[in-house]
Amino acid sequence: MCKNPHQSNPSHFQGSAEEEMTASTVEETFEQYIKGMKFFDPHVHMTARTTDDYQALADAGVVAIIEPAFWLGQPRTGLSSFKDYFATLVGWERFRSSQFGIKHYCTIGLNSREANNEALAEEVMEILPLFLQKEGVVGVGEIGFDDQTALEEKYYRAQLELAKEMGLPVQVHTPHRDKKKGTERSMAIALEHGLDPKMVIIDHNNEETVKSVLDQGFYAAFTIYPFTKMGNERMVEIVKQYGPSMIMINSAADWGISDPLAIPKTAALMKMKGIADEDIRLVTYQNALDAFAQSGQIKESDFIHGMEIDQSLKFNGNTVLRGGQAPRVNKNSLIIR
Repeated sequence: MCKNPHQSNPSHFQGSAEEEMTASTVEETFEQYIKGMKFFDPHVHMTARTTDDYQALADAGVVAIIEPAFWLGQPRTGLSSFKDYFATLVGWERFRSSQFGIKHYCTIGLNSREANNEALAEEVMEILPLFLQKEGVVGVGEIGFDDQTALEEKYYRAQLELAKEMGLPVQVHTPHRDKKKGTERSMAIALEHGLDPKMVIIDHNNEETVKSVLDQGFYAAFTIYPFTKMGNERMVEIVKQYGPSMIMINSAADWGISDPLAIPKTAALMKMKGIADEDIRLVTYQNALDAFAQSGQIKESDFIHGMEIDQSLKFNGNTVLRGGQAPRVNKNSLIIR
């Protein structure tokens, strides 16, 4: 039975007293449960994370990520801020990720909060088609509702039309407040605009929304967050109840309290709780790959066997290294050039 969707998630491994005792062991040694597994995180904001996080992700088996364009914590005051941010997602951040052997993709869109600045939103809409055609952009996102205002709906609809025109998947942010209403509204509008539900990833689901999302044929994504949204004990119960089809999990790690290792930790807990390896693979890797590969921008062969790492490379003259640090170079050749 699923836990109350409104309760907090104090830990990625908290449940009953007996579970907590077992879970404390898992949390210390979760790597042994995921040995050999590969993960795809379809929602993580790495511009807000450190190189240590990239290294931890690589060590835990994360081979590919998607970084959605999102709210930076305070309002942007001009179009140039959006341009520079979008350029970072398709440029520097892709490079930085590659320096740790992780394939980086992104989704580009006008987030719901800043859709409420109509004058700026109109300017952003003009540049979106340019960025949506960039290499590595696998969808329009994250878009949708926050306060569920008229302007949020206006630009959500406009971006759905843009996604249809460009044949891209849509990554939908569902609101933190009045989530069920916002989720139903998001799906209804997508269907009204004639989008195939399989091209739409409804994100930040919980126990109140999952059945309706799956029943209507949309992908259901779940954000594993400390203290809020979805905990991984609850996620285990959802997979047990609904199965792995059309379900994916993500960390949505950003500048707030969040955990970029949420996916491998949840996979470890699923393994401990008896969920089949294939079901774990579907919700932590394959379903995300299938959903966003519809963009035509993802080739699994680019990352499934590992990426070559050469930290001596530079991007616009910049490097992840600091003075005196030796570059990490993984090459098959024995010849050092």
